[in-house]
Amino acid sequence: MAARGFPYTDLKDFLAALEAAGELRRVGVPVDPTLEISEVVTRTVRDGGPALLFERPTRGEMPVAINLFGTEKRMAMALGVETLDEIGERIGAMIKPELPVGWSGIRDGLGKVMQLKSLPPRKVKTAPCQQVVYRGDDVDLNRLPGLQVWPGDGGIFHNFGLTHTKHPETGKRNLGLYRLQQHSRNTLGMHWQIHKDSTAHHAVAERLGQRLPVAIAIGCDPVVSYAATAPLPSDIDEYLFAGFLRGERVEMVDCLTVPLQVPANAQVVLEGYLEPGERLPEGPFGDHTGFYTPVEPFPVLHVETMTMQRDPVYHSIITSKPPQEDHGLGKATERIFLPLLKMMIPDIVDYDLPAAGVFHNCAIVSIRKRYPKHAQKVMNAIWGAHLMSLTKLIVIVDEDCDVHDYNEVAFRAFGNVDYARDLLVTEGPVDHLDHASYQQFWGGKAGLDATRKLPTEGYTRGWPEEMTMSPEVVSLVDKRWKEYGI
Repeated sequence: MAARGFPYTDLKDFLAALEAAGELRRVGVPVDPTLEISEVVTRTVRDGGPALLFERPTRGEMPVAINLFGTEKRMAMALGVETLDEIGERIGAMIKPELPVGWSGIRDGLGKVMQLKSLPPRKVKTAPCQQVVYRGDDVDLNRLPGLQVWPGDGGIFHNFGLTHTKHPETGKRNLGLYRLQQHSRNTLGMHWQIHKDSTAHHAVAERLGQRLPVAIAIGCDPVVSYAATAPLPSDIDEYLFAGFLRGERVEMVDCLTVPLQVPANAQVVLEGYLEPGERLPEGPFGDHTGFYTPVEPFPVLHVETMTMQRDPVYHSIITSKPPQEDHGLGKATERIFLPLLKMMIPDIVDYDLPAAGVFHNCAIVSIRKRYPKHAQKVMNAIWGAHLMSLTKLIVIVDEDCDVHDYNEVAFRAFGNVDYARDLLVTEGPVDHLDHASYQQFWGGKAGLDATRKLPTEGYTRGWPEEMTMSPEVVSLVDKRWKEYGI
């Protein structure tokens, strides 16, 4: 087990903890990674079921661990906390005295937290992830039980490979999570999107006419896996963030053939390079939006070296129409980054990113409304907040509305809105995967002001009082409830 208190050194530690808590089931019969695993997992997720370990996939040489983050409980376990709000509260308490202003202030404040409260990665000379080594012609990606999740997918995909790159000029490291389509026994399609830091690294390498070294780590400890998905500012190191979350250093090891470091306790590592200018068709792929993304040209990773632990476990994830496992990852980001968002926009009380909105299509935000058009100000501030700039629909409600109660939000949105007055329509950047916009990467957005309207906003009729029962009657009925025999 991990030293210094954090419960997991690697993925296997986390699986053991899940099993001990009754949160993991082993599947001992042969199951096909082409479609069958996907259908089993999808039914399990939608029933609120456990993490799964497929011990005998019919393709590949190792078991498949999946649905590890499919509930808020397991996501909290992954990060070593009782509730996801704990981490955001820690960050908020550390930054609060300085009250940073704007996204740059949040970035600087978060950077100070990382420097003061976490530890940088620790380099080790030997590592479990390099116990078994394949080079050159011995590299064979078919050793991995990659999945075909949907019938229309373009082939086998590796969906939880943590991608490591460095900026060719500055040396700044980036860790990201991008899907990987298997083209051959030693090549992969790199589906990184236009807004991602690794895309910028690749663009610089191509401008310089250089190969871009890449390392893929599969089956990392759960904190590192989450950190790869976190929407951090580009100058905040994901491994520093992981160290903060863990309260201890992440152990890293030099790759064998590329100038990069990877987590020492990863289950599998793929080392290789991107040739400048090289592209191959990638896709289709059934994505987390619930739709297939089309075939597009993407860079090609040439895998030169493949290393792994003895008896490794392969980690993957299913993407589909919500709800799906990525709900846990998105909910963690929502809760962890709430204090930072509130510091940038102080009148925000809470927010919710509904799973049905795949976390970038919709944000429900409650505010302390103080002046006319306050809701519109908050909408515009959110659209300027780093990756929240991609949000398509923002619904603003008053502070007494529970943003996590969708019936209550709908009640406010349906009843408190004059759509000729309270709907703000604009244009801006949208997610790479958005299929509805008439032009890729940008399109229409809307903000809905579902707050109570003020006289100073031109509302002169007198806002009606919402019906509530008197506290005395509520207390009386509470006390007599058993008497009613209901």
